[in-house]
Amino acid sequence: MTQARLFFTLIFFIYLFDVCNSQNFTRPNDWKKYRKELVFQGGASGFLGDLGGLNKIGTDFSPVDIEFILTRPAFSLAYRYKFSKNFNVHSSINYLLVAGDDKLTTEPFRNNRNLNFKSNIFELAVRAELSLFTSRVGHRYGIKKTLSRRHKGKSSEFIVFAGVGGFYFNPKGKNPSTGRWEKLYPLRTEGQGLPGGPKKYSRISISIPVGIAYRVVLNKLWCVGIEASYRKTFTDYIDDVSTTYYPNKTLQLDTYGIKSLAFSDPSKGDIPNATAPNGDGTGAQRGDKEKDAFMSVQVTVGRFFPPKRRKTRLRSKF
Repeated sequence: MTQARLFFTLIFFIYLFDVCNSQNFTRPNDWKKYRKELVFQGGASGFLGDLGGLNKIGTDFSPVDIEFILTRPAFSLAYRYKFSKNFNVHSSINYLLVAGDDKLTTEPFRNNRNLNFKSNIFELAVRAELSLFTSRVGHRYGIKKTLSRRHKGKSSEFIVFAGVGGFYFNPKGKNPSTGRWEKLYPLRTEGQGLPGGPKKYSRISISIPVGIAYRVVLNKLWCVGIEASYRKTFTDYIDDVSTTYYPNKTLQLDTYGIKSLAFSDPSKGDIPNATAPNGDGTGAQRGDKEKDAFMSVQVTVGRFFPPKRRKTRLRSKF
């Protein structure tokens, strides 16, 4: 019985490997019909940084650390160009909304910290894509009549990708008094640019997108799919949280004074001196200095632009 199971399991995997790697359903140059593609994408985004994540301090920068209640919309418009059967270049304009809120965690330190944020992200990115395998449904082993008409000739493709991008962000925090969302960058909540504080951060940074995608070609014009993309960045200020608390007395003398204090340290005080070891907040941990990351999962719809057929002229016999 064991040998029979082993035999049929082996046959199954041989068949699966054959299907996934077979290209014999198409002519050698059929991929050129799908060389140019306009892609529309929509889905959800998640943030991995000092704010957000599960019930712990910091983040492990993996999808399992996502706080799903804080997922927000993500949209993209992209152009894909096939250089060969298995290699594509994909350029895109992306919009994502990311958010984080300490109130949603049960971790004592973070819940007491009581910070929150949201930020629009506008990103330009380009990536290289590698098709690990493509397969075609139907027309195999002479059994095409056994498949329904709507499945004939459809092909699927599994893709891995990596690239580089540039993005703009502008974090906002919720005013504890008015409930309005206000820009955090001018408030210098950690003393950015002030004496003894860190330098001002840039709201433009670089991202490194990596991910996987799966898509199905429906016909000569359309395809649908799904992709998951993870972006590691070179900034720790997407959520306006990075280093330590700045002295309250000095921050109060800055341009925005009391407002800066309200956004810098709205802690509940449930943990005595957790944010004020020197009596005024100086030097206490506010963030973890790890670079931020964000990710998205999106449904994709692609529109191909196949080459126009050349009209052949019939030669006259006369």
